[in-house]
Amino acid sequence: MDENSKGCLYIVATPIGNSRDMSPRGTQILSEVDIIAAEDTRRSMVLLNKLGIKNKLVSNHKFNEYGKAKYFINEMLAGKSVAVITDAGTPCISDPGNELIRAAVEAGIRVVGVPGCCAAVTALSISGFDLSSFVFYGFFPRENAERRKLLEKLRRGDSRTFALYESPKRIMELVDFFIDAGADCRLCLCNDLTKLHELCFRGSPAEVKEQLLAKGNYDKGEYAVVIEVAESYVFNKVEHTVSAEAMLVDAMVSGGISAKEAVAAVLADENNSYSKNELKAAALNLKRLFGG
Repeated sequence: MDENSKGCLYIVATPIGNSRDMSPRGTQILSEVDIIAAEDTRRSMVLLNKLGIKNKLVSNHKFNEYGKAKYFINEMLAGKSVAVITDAGTPCISDPGNELIRAAVEAGIRVVGVPGCCAAVTALSISGFDLSSFVFYGFFPRENAERRKLLEKLRRGDSRTFALYESPKRIMELVDFFIDAGADCRLCLCNDLTKLHELCFRGSPAEVKEQLLAKGNYDKGEYAVVIEVAESYVFNKVEHTVSAEAMLVDAMVSGGISAKEAVAAVLADENNSYSKNELKAAALNLKRLFGG
């Protein structure tokens, strides 16, 4: 089967709140494709009804995307075109779609992006923070241990600006975490972006908490969160939160390996910031302390 006989896979961004943000090109693509793969067909139907598009929806959510990918690929190999949409915003940004795209690329099917709304990028653009570089982390972790690991990553990163998402039911937990951790950072919490009553809460974690409490019903609507870590709060190159000895012991215990092997294992860890000589010195220190 030659390239021209195959269908095409379109990754189409949809509005994140205001249906008027749907691009003319996106509307045209959705009107012309044979199949629309939607994260939630019920929610997508609301938008498609406004656009006058019917009878093309097939579900493609995170629980069935692995099985459905083969179906969509076969349809495209037969010459049909498919558009992927999510509940709101750009597909694959903390939403389903990647599995289908990978399969399409492997099958030699053309993949075309149809740009439009993205909550993370929209929040970044109005944050007022330094956007010379930034990192997107998806949804804020639920477990405190994972939250602490994330905070350490924020303090170690080459960038000082970060974007992530959070549920309205847990947004206060996020703010309280940064307060309890004594994090020196500024927050920009964007709620219900592009909707009639969109709001932004800005300032230190403590200041943002006051603003949320003053609003009252802050646990409604989705949040896109932008964090700017203070320059003085970023770890410098010689600052370590975990000793070299502790990292070696952890590697030895978890891997059942020798101290020499642990040095190599820690050096290969992307989260390690110790030099080879520092780790060797730590291994010698462990041998002095515990023998063997």
